Amino acid sequence: MVEDKGYRKLLVWQKADEFAYQVYIVTKTFPKNEIYGVTSQLRRAALSVPMNIVEGYGRQGRNELKYFANIALGSLAEAEYLIDFSL
Repeated sequence: MVEDKGYRKLLVWQKADEFAYQVYIVTKTFPKNEIYGVTSQLRRAALSVPMNIVEGYGRQGRNELKYFANIALGSLAEAEYLIDFSL
């Protein structure tokens, strides 16, 4: 059984985790010639969102969490652009 980490209780992390998971599912349908291009970049940006929330949560203090949440927002904006670009 997976240990219940504190960040798993955060709704924002739950949504970010689901977003990253869905991006991985959808990008499986992308053209194979994009595996090192848009597919890779989109997957990394999407996965960066929950990862930064986890890192911020693991640091000391609310300021650290806010800092990493802002980085997560930047990654989310990057993913949004790549999704729009891919349509």
